[in-house]
Amino acid sequence: MPKSQNLMIVIADGEHVRFVRPAADNALHSESSLDSTSAHKRSSDLGSDHPGASFHSDSTAHHAMTPRHDPHTMEKDKFARTIAHQLNAAAAGGAFDELVVVAPSHILAGISGALDTTTAAKMIGTLPKDLVKTPDNALWTHLQEWVRPVHHTGR
Repeated sequence: MPKSQNLMIVIADGEHVRFVRPAADNALHSESSLDSTSAHKRSSDLGSDHPGASFHSDSTAHHAMTPRHDPHTMEKDKFARTIAHQLNAAAAGGAFDELVVVAPSHILAGISGALDTTTAAKMIGTLPKDLVKTPDNALWTHLQEWVRPVHHTGR
């Protein structure tokens, strides 16, 4: 009899993450979810919403400087690292043997880049797509490549 699959599917964007597992009949079910604490904050609440100003040496006029980093992008990157740290801890605790990460490409890169070597070795696939708002019953068509078929014994 084949060993049952201990697969964790992570479906994320920069603000939300769902941890999904296949059931015995291969139906996909969200096991838990997490939302970013700063997902819906205004830029002014995340940091300065006005660019700094500088003087030119040959003029007394102020000129706005372009901000170096967008606060929302920085928060999304931070959330991706938070997801990776949770996955690292879960992998160390034996919570899964195989991992699939589904996220928009920039978030996917952030998560993948922050995984430790043990967790990264368990990754069997990635999908650069935003499926966070896709209901569980509609995920199968996107993820069937990584979910092993159910073997029925014919009883």
